[in-house]
Amino acid sequence: MLKSVVKEIFFKRSRPITDQETPDEDGRYYRYEDMVARMRQRSEALRPTRHLDYPRVVHLETIAMCNAACVFCPYPRLERKGERMSDALIEKIIGDLSAIPQDLPFQIFPYKVSDPLLDTRLYDILGLIERRLPNAHIYLSTNGAALTDSNIQKLLACRNINTVNISLNSNDPEEYEALMKMPFERTINRLEALHQALESREAPFIVRLTRVNVTKETDISFRVWCAQSFPRFQSQIFPRHDWLGDVVSEDTNQRVPQAPCHRWFDLSIMATGEVSYCCMDGEGQYVKGDARTQNVLEIFNQPALRRLRETLPSRTSVGDPCRRCTYVSW
Repeated sequence: MLKSVVKEIFFKRSRPITDQETPDEDGRYYRYEDMVARMRQRSEALRPTRHLDYPRVVHLETIAMCNAACVFCPYPRLERKGERMSDALIEKIIGDLSAIPQDLPFQIFPYKVSDPLLDTRLYDILGLIERRLPNAHIYLSTNGAALTDSNIQKLLACRNINTVNISLNSNDPEEYEALMKMPFERTINRLEALHQALESREAPFIVRLTRVNVTKETDISFRVWCAQSFPRFQSQIFPRHDWLGDVVSEDTNQRVPQAPCHRWFDLSIMATGEVSYCCMDGEGQYVKGDARTQNVLEIFNQPALRRLRETLPSRTSVGDPCRRCTYVSW
C-alpha cells in the first residue's frame, strides 16, 4: 500500500509525467467537480501513510524576493519582501527535518512567494539538503529570467532536483509582459539556452513550462506551442487562485470545495521563520508556529492540525482560513 501511494505522490525521474498527473486537453482539468474529486482522492491516499506524521512537502522560503510582478501573485504587495532567512535558521530547519525517516521520500520547495534562483546561496543549500536529507526531492519553480548560463550549469550538476517549473504563462509577447512585467525576449532567450544545454545530454530533472489558466482554448494553444518550440520540456496548466482573497480577479474560482485539502500534509515556512497556514497563505496571515523557536515537526503535528489530517473534514466545516479557501488542483 505504501509503495503505491508513494509512487503516485512523488515524481520519478525514470518515467514521464502521466496524464493522471498533468491532465491534457481531454477536459478533466476544466471540470470543477473532477478537480474536487481529485483533491479528495489525494488527501485520502495520504492519510494511511507516514505523511500523517511527517510532511509530504516543505516550502522553505530562503529569501522573499522575485524579479517579476505577476498580476496573479501576492508578491507585489508582500510585506516581507526582501527578507532573507539566516544561514543558521536554514541549518536548524534542515536539522529538524532530519528526523523524517530516510526511507520516506518527501519534497522540498525552496521558495514560497519568491524565485529561488535569486538566492545566491541556493546551490549551497541544495548541497546541504543532499547531505542531510537524502530522501528529499527538490522541486524548483522560477520565472526563468535568472536562468543564466552559470545557473543552468549549476542546476544540471545538482543530483537531488526532481522538477524545474518555469512560470511562463504566455507565448504571446504582449500578453506575457502585461502578466509578468518582464521582457518576453529575455525569458525566451534563457529558455532556449536551457533547452540547448539539454539537447546533447539526458535531462537530470523534469523541466516544465507552466501557465496560470485563462481559457481552455488559449491554454491548449499554449501547450501546443510549448511542444513545438521546446520539445525537451513538458507543459502544465495551473488553476488561477485567489490566495485567500488577496488576489481576486474575474478569472479566479470563487467556490469553496466540499472536500478536504491535501495541503494539510504540507509545511510552509516563510523567510521570517514563521510557518504560515499553507501555501495559499502567501502573506502569512494565519501563522501556526515559528521555526526560530520551535521544532518544525512539532509545529506540523500540533493537535488541531493533525486532527485535520486524521479526519479529513470538508473545508466548509472547519474554521478560517480553510472554510473560505477556494484552492483546487489536479
